[in-house]
Amino acid sequence: MSQHSADPAPTSALATVADRRDWWRDAVIYQVYPRSFADSNGDGMGDLEGVRSRLPYLRDLGVDAVWLSPFYASPQADAGYDVADYRAVDPMFGNLLDADALIRDAHDLALRIIVDLVPNHSSDQHEWFKRALAEGPGSPLRERYHFRAGKGANGELPPNDWESIFGGPAWTRVTEPDGTPGEWYLHLFAPEQPDFNWDHPAVGDEFRSILRFWLDMGVDGFRIDVAHGLVKADGLPDLGSHDQVKLLGNDVMPFFDQDGVHEVYRAWRIVLDEYAGDRIFVAEAWTPTIERTANYVRPDELHQAFNFQYLSTHWDAEELRSCVDRTLDAMRPVGAPATWVLSNHDVTRHATRFANPAGLGTQIRTAGDRELGLRRARAATLLMLALPGSAYLYQGEELGLPDVVDLPDEVRQDPAYFRGAGQDGFRDGCRVPIPWTRDGSSYGFGSGGSWLPQPSGWGELSVEAQSGVAGSTLELYRSALAVRSEQADLGAGDRVEWLKAPEGVLAFRRGAFVCTTNTGGEAATVPAHGRVLLASGEVTVTDDGEAKLPADTTVWWIAD
Repeated sequence: MSQHSADPAPTSALATVADRRDWWRDAVIYQVYPRSFADSNGDGMGDLEGVRSRLPYLRDLGVDAVWLSPFYASPQADAGYDVADYRAVDPMFGNLLDADALIRDAHDLALRIIVDLVPNHSSDQHEWFKRALAEGPGSPLRERYHFRAGKGANGELPPNDWESIFGGPAWTRVTEPDGTPGEWYLHLFAPEQPDFNWDHPAVGDEFRSILRFWLDMGVDGFRIDVAHGLVKADGLPDLGSHDQVKLLGNDVMPFFDQDGVHEVYRAWRIVLDEYAGDRIFVAEAWTPTIERTANYVRPDELHQAFNFQYLSTHWDAEELRSCVDRTLDAMRPVGAPATWVLSNHDVTRHATRFANPAGLGTQIRTAGDRELGLRRARAATLLMLALPGSAYLYQGEELGLPDVVDLPDEVRQDPAYFRGAGQDGFRDGCRVPIPWTRDGSSYGFGSGGSWLPQPSGWGELSVEAQSGVAGSTLELYRSALAVRSEQADLGAGDRVEWLKAPEGVLAFRRGAFVCTTNTGGEAATVPAHGRVLLASGEVTVTDDGEAKLPADTTVWWIAD
């Protein structure tokens, strides 16, 4: 099923990327959701050639690397996170030659490419799983997944009480080749996504081979999906509670954040370190505390881990400061950089989250106050980009895009939407294809419409509409990334010096640089810490060395 690979990328191809050791410690990494970024062939679905055509835009935006969500061969039961073949590109996105051309072009533009890797589960259409079903109980292939006999007199009950993250039981019973009800298999997500058994050596062997395949293609790193989920507790014990999704992030679960997962990543790090080019691993690890997240980025394991605690923090000065301090304190002992993120493909865009009252979670169904949300989002972005470490941007946030909260039920595709008692299932709202132009059937996304409907008025938020417009959100991002790359005191590091500030205001110094953020609902008077480098809103500086900082505004200062 695997497509033929292009020739391995020569070392010289990697040399065209800015040759800077430890680039990832202060990198700005841009997430591309391929199906919603750019469509090259007019079928309504974004693809790799579309991404490739827009690489100059990303170079000019000022990012260091591009992270691509899955483009592997997949039945698309969960938007590509159900992989049927890890060494093939799904035809809807192109082929391996397209992937090779994208990687090479990115390197020529001094951009690095990070690809998604999905090691917790495969598609139910993966050859291993199909053979496991066809061969029946006792098949060696079943040992590579979690097949178990059911409980009850006739095996009619699931093997344990685990619940799927997408809702319903985490087990599905199969019909055996002879037509009788048979064993059950574990799937922490959709039934089409059976979990691998990482206790089986063949699973580890296979994924080390997959790593080498893509490293030979020239990728600069991997974002590891569900990095906390590979290893399950011995015996798969009952959890003893219902509504288990509500417990996530609050406690160590028997199927998440088990200590054994770190053995996997130590083995992977040995593989990665064989390759030149300063390549990296990034963990998507939902853990109860930032301190447990730090376990994934010890010196012999992964390089970065997403900071979901920061993403979930309310727009509140005290809460933000506490999260920043805890993050830096947790990462310092293991020598890893902090990461900061406000939006991604699984949560409501922060321009909409901040438009709503605090406490509604990370998936929100209401538009809220659009003007307020955008003002806060712009301020939050400048705050994030001023913090020490690496920052992640999600496609379209540089346009100030809100979530599309009014998609008709009949167009939704999030599998969690169709299963009860799981995630809210409204992730489609942040996945609507982004607008490039003011006009056209899909605002420049492609010539054949878009796989999710775009709102009317999307064109006024487009790249075309905002480019060169002073004060636009796109130009704010471009300016912020340019300043960040020019200022030696921004980016890498592991400390901030907090400054005295009025209630509701955050202020910190990093060398000659100062960031001041007003999270309050009223304007605040703050010291003018030199010359204004950049501000998310209008800031008035008086002759007596003070500044009027409007509500929900961030300003960057530099000492004269």
